[in-house]
Amino acid sequence: MTARIILFLITIIFYSNSVIGQNNLSEIEKLSATGKIWGFLKYYHPNVADGKFDWDKELFRILPKVRASISKEEMSAVFIEWINNLGPIKQCKSCKKDEIDYFNKNFNLNWIQNPKLFSIQLSDKLKYIEENRHQGKKHYIAYFKGKPKIAFFKNEQDYPDFDWSNKNLRLLTLFRYWNMVEYFFPAKYQTDKNWNEVLNKLIPKFQNPKSKDEYHKAMVELVVSLDDSHALIYPNQEFCNFGCYNVPVEFKIIHDSIVITKFYDHELAKLNDLKIGDIITKINGQNIHQKFEVSRKYIRGSNISRKKINSGYYLLNGSTQSINVEVIRNGKTLSKNIKRYLFKNFKYDGNEQTEKYKLINDSIGYINIGKVDTKEVPKVMDALNNTKAIIFDLRKSKSSTPYFFANYITAQKKTFYKSVYPDLDYPGKFIWSEGGMSGNDKLQYNGKVILLVDENCQSQMEFTAMCLQVGDNVTTIGRQTSGANGNVIKFDMVGGFKTQMSGIGIFY
Repeated sequence: MTARIILFLITIIFYSNSVIGQNNLSEIEKLSATGKIWGFLKYYHPNVADGKFDWDKELFRILPKVRASISKEEMSAVFIEWINNLGPIKQCKSCKKDEIDYFNKNFNLNWIQNPKLFSIQLSDKLKYIEENRHQGKKHYIAYFKGKPKIAFFKNEQDYPDFDWSNKNLRLLTLFRYWNMVEYFFPAKYQTDKNWNEVLNKLIPKFQNPKSKDEYHKAMVELVVSLDDSHALIYPNQEFCNFGCYNVPVEFKIIHDSIVITKFYDHELAKLNDLKIGDIITKINGQNIHQKFEVSRKYIRGSNISRKKINSGYYLLNGSTQSINVEVIRNGKTLSKNIKRYLFKNFKYDGNEQTEKYKLINDSIGYINIGKVDTKEVPKVMDALNNTKAIIFDLRKSKSSTPYFFANYITAQKKTFYKSVYPDLDYPGKFIWSEGGMSGNDKLQYNGKVILLVDENCQSQMEFTAMCLQVGDNVTTIGRQTSGANGNVIKFDMVGGFKTQMSGIGIFY
């Protein structure tokens, strides 16, 4: 009888401990919930969005209490008390905007109803705040004047004396940036990894970096997680752990090999016996595919094509002044040690001169569209008017005159794009905006039009391609473009670092 009672008691204790263990929240769950609620209140709660609190200090004040909580009930009680101390919220009569045609693919507040993390009382409070959110002028976010409507962040402390070893400021960096993207990045729905998963994955890296370099790498990984070719973080000299020393060549990655296409410094390239067309298959004994995949989480770009262009900083560069490469030249494989240099020491002529336009033969015209000024368009089109076809080269161009060229190749005006911009009064939702028109009422050029594009085409040049594609007889040829069309938001990160991301969404 006694043995049975003992066995029964052991079973009860084991079961109770097991249940308690299951109900305990992990550090990542608690910090993730804190980051989301802090950001939600920042942009939604009327008193917080109005700037009545030092919201960074509020985060630092609440973190110890959240960390000390064990269960969802304890954590929810901490958040409820916090919200109650922010003051009463009046019912919002203007918050129901059913008449607005929203773009909702970025909007997701389902997390506030998560029964595994939050009590019913807390979820109800958060839902009430959503339904009675702040309206009007805001303390942390506004629109730039003019059109299109681009948001910009304001009144954010950048902490210029930031010490990377300060755990609270590291978490502030992550939470602030994550919420800016959560509510105001138009392409969030297209990130390769779910944005919630990005937060959970990076919390440990911001919580416990082993060094300053490791913390910097975490920031780079955060920005790169946007999968946005516009997104970057600078100044770059802070990230010499990736490599301050450069090989004096430009290259393309083709079939998992590096092909040298250009020199940054002809003399240094010659000194290292490097030639245009050299195929590099290994770097310090590692093949190019392996090295690219290891570095991929730090390489910015909307797609693999653009990431490959931006990979030079992570493949051939490094922290040492020399590197061993395996090179294929004229069918022969060579092993070479080549030197690396500081980029500032290159004698680089960046002003490459190319023709604005020309006749390839008597029947085909060629236009380097980024080189032609607006006032030159009539002269160029008149010179090529009798050709059977014109090739518009959009690759590597920085500027363009698309509307003026479009007037020659269309028989009627057409709307060629629409855009979305963030609704500041309902963060996370975006509003459709009518786009611009392109073309003319009369076809002035009757030949074929060919657009040449590749991964170098980004933003303005992608917009140019969209504009010219409305033409009556247009064919687009080439490779996938960069995938970053739309005006850019530039803003500061904690510690004085600068960053940017696409600010509006552009659609056909």
